[in-house]
Amino acid sequence: MASPSHVLRVRSLYKRVLVLHRFLPIDLRALGDQYVKDEFRRHKDASPEETRSFMSEWESYKDTLQSQIVELMANPERSVKFGADLPKQKLSDFQDEQIGQLYELLLESTKPNRQFNIQEETK
Repeated sequence: MASPSHVLRVRSLYKRVLVLHRFLPIDLRALGDQYVKDEFRRHKDASPEETRSFMSEWESYKDTLQSQIVELMANPERSVKFGADLPKQKLSDFQDEQIGQLYELLLESTKPNRQFNIQEETK
């Protein structure tokens, strides 16, 4: 069983990523939220080695997204590209299943007509 401090760290990261997703365009937010939930659920019983790698990558994602959102808030008239390029070295470390998931995510996020047709709530 995981230590209470580890569980707290995982929950904190999970919640922070979902909070940061609130600043994404609505269709990317829906896609990202679902992906985060699936990935954290999928790694719930991961080995300690997988968990270290998992947490490190999600911390890096959080930091990257947070800096991009800060940039967007500082310059709202500028267009900000969310995300980062994936170095070839990291790609070579992926398992076949992960490459498949990444490819599906790429296809979904670059579709002109995404599967999510979500409208912002008007108040």
